[in-house]
Amino acid sequence: MGNGFRQLMTTFWIGGMWVVGVLVAPTLFDSLERATAGMVAGRILHLMGWVGIVAGSYLTIWWLWAEGLRALRNGRFWLVLVMLACTLVNQFAVFPIIAGLKPAMVNASEGLFGGGFATWHAISTLIYLLQAVLGLLYVWGEGGR
Repeated sequence: MGNGFRQLMTTFWIGGMWVVGVLVAPTLFDSLERATAGMVAGRILHLMGWVGIVAGSYLTIWWLWAEGLRALRNGRFWLVLVMLACTLVNQFAVFPIIAGLKPAMVNASEGLFGGGFATWHAISTLIYLLQAVLGLLYVWGEGGR
């Protein structure tokens, strides 16, 4: 079960991030009214966060089980750990702040550094982008095994 399940978790997590970020979210915003698209995209990203928590936890345990403390010397192990940290920060720190700011969105002109919705949305997007790029590096490194 180990190797196949590991590959399945990797595909579901990293592939899911890229599909949601590159295909699903843009399609939602092109097809639906902005508020509806944002609500649906937020729900999908929240679900992908849970996929990331499960997959990232499994992959972390897999690396430690398979490699022991040698895993700490493997860059791919650290990619998984940083990706998991990104998921946890978005899921439990940034997403709740964004959810709390949505009802109070009266001033849409706060800008990137206004401390409101736009700022936290930009932070979340940057975290997601970092995580997706790290995932790409992780998958790319798989070819070398």
